[in-house]
Amino acid sequence: MGALKLEDINYTYSDYKLWKGDWELIEGVPFAMSPAPVRIHQNIAYEIARLLGNQVVDCQICEVLGEIDYKVNEETTLRPDVVLTCNDPGEAYLTKAPEIIVEIISKSTAKRDEVYKFDIYEKEKVKYYIIVYPDDFRAKVYKLDGKEYDKQGDFTSEIYSFEETTCKVSLDFEELFKRFKKK
Repeated sequence: MGALKLEDINYTYSDYKLWKGDWELIEGVPFAMSPAPVRIHQNIAYEIARLLGNQVVDCQICEVLGEIDYKVNEETTLRPDVVLTCNDPGEAYLTKAPEIIVEIISKSTAKRDEVYKFDIYEKEKVKYYIIVYPDDFRAKVYKLDGKEYDKQGDFTSEIYSFEETTCKVSLDFEELFKRFKKK
């Protein structure tokens, strides 16, 4: 990911937390997160959080969160769309890798989500990374297999069970996408 680094730019989390608006910081380089995501993006994020969140109600050590900062290090802070995190003591931001991260693709964030964040999440050992494509109601699920992600498949109507999470959850992609396909 060295090609992303610009010689004269090297912001840190201390700078990041002072900025107004929504940003992400990748290896010291700021990325604006505006304009706000479109409605289907927000609706799908909510639906995923609801579906996963309903399954961890009785699992007191895990929680499902949306739009929370994940501070990877001083020069990288990301804001995933949805996360399943367990035993994270951070109050202001996540301090350790979530077990599941979901990113919903938009034209302005596609490369960041599919390349840069993919590499970061893999390196940080996020167990599952889901990339959702709202235009064709499809999601790619990746599972960490040792040091690399292994693509589990493209999902449109199947159920995927996350076997290696602290709180066992699954995601029913038919249930997730059904209300949006009718529009």
